[in-house]
Amino acid sequence: MPRARNGNVEIEYQSFGDDRPETVLLVNGLGSQMTRWPEAFCEKLVAKGYRAIRFDNRDTGLSTWPTEAYSLKDMANDGVAVLDAAGVRKAHIAGVSMGGMIVQRLALDHPGRVLSMTSIMSTTGAADAFKSTPEAAAVLNAPPPDPKADFEAFVENRMANARTIGSPAYPWTDEENRARVIAEYNRAFNPVGVGRQRKAVEADGDRTAALRGLNIPVVVLHGADDPLLMKIGGEATAAAIPGAELRIIPGMGHDLPPGLYEVFIDAITAAASRAKTNA
Repeated sequence: MPRARNGNVEIEYQSFGDDRPETVLLVNGLGSQMTRWPEAFCEKLVAKGYRAIRFDNRDTGLSTWPTEAYSLKDMANDGVAVLDAAGVRKAHIAGVSMGGMIVQRLALDHPGRVLSMTSIMSTTGAADAFKSTPEAAAVLNAPPPDPKADFEAFVENRMANARTIGSPAYPWTDEENRARVIAEYNRAFNPVGVGRQRKAVEADGDRTAALRGLNIPVVVLHGADDPLLMKIGGEATAAAIPGAELRIIPGMGHDLPPGLYEVFIDAITAAASRAKTNA
């Protein structure tokens, strides 16, 4: 697969529908690889007329795993480097969870590169706009079992975590869940990187005041039943951005199961369509 370079960091990315006239850059969450935007999802965007580009954030997947600290600004710049490498001048940007924070930062720092934004299951960085249930917080804070010591315990832990934060109305089957855990482990496993990513998120602080200056079409999508980053995060994001459309989805948690593909696609393309209207 192609790679983009930002300083000493190389970013692994993949592009679908290169002949399409407009691009959607897909940015993923904490410790999650680009495969969390499945190929089937990307192909649905292509069918809607968009080029879809997904990539591994730094410290994740097949991108560089730095040993030094970095910022959310650096991670946003990684996204710009991907656009540069793919030959894209302006793009629609969509991010989930930490990826939503990254696309917010990208829109703030590089307004000339952004056509529209979809912020999904994310928040503004304000302390009072990030709430989790105790069970979901444990998923975020408890380290996984060592897969080299007991691989089955590791798989069961990851499966249980996915069930805890997942969408109650759109559950994965155990077979799907297990296959995803194993495939992700076999592709790349870098738990240390999660800590560095979390520090980058925390250091970026509260973006609320800055978000008030955005002047692009924005859709904010959030699950009514998200236990990891409760819907107050989406509400705060939409309230901060002038003209943002807020979509709260019943039965949606903190994941992207196949049953929600069309919901995500509709949110992304709605923001993109508004950009065309405003052109």
